[in-house]
Amino acid sequence: MIEIIIKLTQSVILIYFREVPLMSLTYREIKGQYKALQQTFEYMVAKRAEFTSFVREQAVTSVTFVGSGSSYCLSEAAAFSFRLRAGLPALSLAAGDLMLHADRYRPMLAGTLAIAPSRSGSTSEVVEALRLIQSEERIPVLSISCVENSPLSARADFALELPWAFDDSVCQTRTVTNLYAANLLLAAFLAGDENLIADMQTAIHQGEAYMTRVENDIRRASDFAWTNAVVLADGELQGLAAEGAIALTEIAKTQAHAYHLLDVRHGPMVTVGPDTLVIAALSDSGIDHQRNLMRDIKDRGATVIAFADRTEAAPQDIVDLAITTDSPLDPAVRGIPFIFIPQIAALANAERHGINPDQPDGLVAWVKL
Repeated sequence: MIEIIIKLTQSVILIYFREVPLMSLTYREIKGQYKALQQTFEYMVAKRAEFTSFVREQAVTSVTFVGSGSSYCLSEAAAFSFRLRAGLPALSLAAGDLMLHADRYRPMLAGTLAIAPSRSGSTSEVVEALRLIQSEERIPVLSISCVENSPLSARADFALELPWAFDDSVCQTRTVTNLYAANLLLAAFLAGDENLIADMQTAIHQGEAYMTRVENDIRRASDFAWTNAVVLADGELQGLAAEGAIALTEIAKTQAHAYHLLDVRHGPMVTVGPDTLVIAALSDSGIDHQRNLMRDIKDRGATVIAFADRTEAAPQDIVDLAITTDSPLDPAVRGIPFIFIPQIAALANAERHGINPDQPDGLVAWVKL
């Protein structure tokens, strides 16, 4: 888009033409994630009975999540949720790893339900890995994709499709949040966790106002010359923190890593300094330990954005920015507002350095081998 600037002097009218960047597709998709989340929530609730019946019919003894890149990070979070909430042994496997070593890993897949979350439903490693593990024995597959009639859906015994959550930009943002919510709802359905389901609807209802309230604060707090980012979270949010680190790397072209909260002291602290942006998801337990950690990180000169769902858990006197939700939420549901922080920080850094977030160097939307 061209902006025309007219400047009047005593005798001359000067006309300037300046290139003005359009709002990126990535930004529009970030800001559209809660609208998509409402559709995902309604769709998943409508599928609840069919899903629980399907799982009972399979008589599975474990669950294995399979994904690549962002979907693998989400698989890590989902496997934790299934272990914690549904009482099922669950693990996550990187699809490329499984594809290369299907025969070696086959014994650990006996009696499992494979769940594959995917944006495109076409990623080669995911589709091929599932084909290989099904080649010698029947392993039921549940797919969650953001397109209709994908190769992944065709291979699945139970296919969930969320086309309204598809990201057209290369880097996943809206898709990530929706797949995370879908995975978490599956765990809640099996566990009969009505409080989690209600909290997710609450988080979605608060989402638009939350983004409006915190976006400029995130942009201001991250407006410095940082070249390193660290994302900290525990439990079900740790996989989502890893996805936050991917977003910071892909969108802002910046080195970023994710760690468990207190584990950052065990080595990674040496990388934290004045050039570091730290984004931490805090819980409502062990508050003194968390405060001490935030103080140690600040003493190393880092800029810290802390997230919590209640004021008493966010050490506002220590960190550079404390963000809280509008009301207390289930620990896993907090991941939905939390992921917005690294997404916006990444986008703001890309804009500041003239990086086009829609065209990250060397990346494609999904990998075809």
